[in-house]
Amino acid sequence: MQILVNTDNTIQGSEGLVERIEAIASEGLSRFSDRITRVELHLSDTNAERAGVDKRCVVEVRPKGLDPVVTTEQADTVDKAVASAIHKMVRLLETTFGKLSAGRDH
Repeated sequence: MQILVNTDNTIQGSEGLVERIEAIASEGLSRFSDRITRVELHLSDTNAERAGVDKRCVVEVRPKGLDPVVTTEQADTVDKAVASAIHKMVRLLETTFGKLSAGRDH
């Protein structure tokens, strides 16, 4: 499972930030790692210098043999946005893979 972290020009993509984000994604999606080829995280600050709930994380996962699936979350910090978006993705993948398994049983 390849993990890519992209930032816009309002978020400094430091090595420490990228490592933290990769760790959150890897840990959260680890149980699906054999069914996923790539995970892309897109981080942005929707209102730049103004404060507020403006850190956005878009998570795009490419399951093997399926179309990509995407979740989005906003929070007051990048880490919270990533954790929430990964949590949403886990639920989406559970549903997606669950439907595939149910379809094979019938």
